[in-house]
Amino acid sequence: MPPLRIEPLSDRHDRTPFTSGVEPLDRYLKLQASQDVRRRVAACFVLVAGEDPALIGYYTLAASSIALVDLPEKLAKRLPRYPNVPATLMGRLAVAGRCRGRRLGELLLLDAFRRALESEIASYAFIVDAKDETAARFYGRYRFLPLVQGGRRLFLPMAEIANLFA
Repeated sequence: MPPLRIEPLSDRHDRTPFTSGVEPLDRYLKLQASQDVRRRVAACFVLVAGEDPALIGYYTLAASSIALVDLPEKLAKRLPRYPNVPATLMGRLAVAGRCRGRRLGELLLLDAFRRALESEIASYAFIVDAKDETAARFYGRYRFLPLVQGGRRLFLPMAEIANLFA
């Protein structure tokens, strides 16, 4: 297999055959991702093998925030009393069904962590929306925590992510 590479989504990438098995993630990539990139609503990064334009996986990143009251009290009391703290949102993460079991989701997640850490824009935490229990278990392996509000929105403080790369 040619070397794997993660790069920004562009017109050269063939999104049509991509199938992750999660219809909303597939539909987003095929119908909405390019518009979001053009409008600077989200950045989309894709995993490819060598020069093959077929996508193996993708994720999106966008600026976001977390309400201070949604953070666990132990963490919130250490922060300034702003109503919100800045965060980086990974809105979507998907791997082609044909490539499951190769830890490519982990590769994409770690690349997203690296990009968030290298950004010159302040971000207190990295947040994700786990689409289902399988996704929640995946993120749980990386020590993501639930926000106080409940649901499947999870976060990991950037300080913990920085320790992964130390």
